[in-house]
Amino acid sequence: MDLCNSNEIKALLGRHGFRFSKSMGQNFLIEGWVPQDIAEASGADQTCGVLEIGPGIGPLTVQLAQRAGRVAAVELDKALLPILAETLSPYDNVTVIPGDAMKLNLAELAATQFPGLTPMACANLPYNITTPVITALIEAGCFSAITVMIQREVALRICAAPGSSDYGAFSLFCQYYTQPEFLFEVPPECFLPAPKVTSAVIRLVPRSQPPQDLVDEAMFFRVVRASFAQRRKTLLNGLTAAFGDRLDKDRLRQAITEAGLPEGVRGERLGIAAFARLGAAIQSALN
Repeated sequence: MDLCNSNEIKALLGRHGFRFSKSMGQNFLIEGWVPQDIAEASGADQTCGVLEIGPGIGPLTVQLAQRAGRVAAVELDKALLPILAETLSPYDNVTVIPGDAMKLNLAELAATQFPGLTPMACANLPYNITTPVITALIEAGCFSAITVMIQREVALRICAAPGSSDYGAFSLFCQYYTQPEFLFEVPPECFLPAPKVTSAVIRLVPRSQPPQDLVDEAMFFRVVRASFAQRRKTLLNGLTAAFGDRLDKDRLRQAITEAGLPEGVRGERLGIAAFARLGAAIQSALN
């Protein structure tokens, strides 16, 4: 069965009485090169165990199963379980796990499903859960690589450079823990039904160590959040809103100077190293 052939997909779904769920953001692939290229980009091989979230009817799952030692696919929609039982029946290295990935301990799941294998994650993520799922995959701290197809605008945000309009707190979160790479775009016509937006595939490789060690993570991200909470205001105003109960404006202005930054700079201009210096300066002022 060609799981990317629209006629065969419609016949498959019809046999099982399946109806698309808008609330679950279901869009099934109808171009075979897409799951093939995603699986290839993931780098999966026989030494790897791959976690997939939202397999749909299984086109990416099949490609992963042909490469990886094991695949564990978490599917929320119970209506898709009998379909997956049919489409994945030739592959004895695939386990379908019914449930909500956001309610699972992903690190524990990977340890249970992939003993002796290198865990990685690869998925065509529903648009409506993109940010929380990527956050959970990064925070699990066990995946050697995370390769996902997501909405293009979110992919651009994750990979954005300081000073660009896409750059924000989520960019810094992803770039602090991983090295993101924008791989390729996937147009709407590659899906059934076709979404209204373009998709993109990115790969995030966790850093072996934090990109800086000047300040602890909690302070680093507190400063980041403060800097982007009022994006149109200067960095000083954002920091005053967050730390003004303990540091007056003059002391925060001094911290900005100590970090080697101009007083009127905005947070969207700062990279990881600059935020680390700023966090260290504020931490010193608080102590």
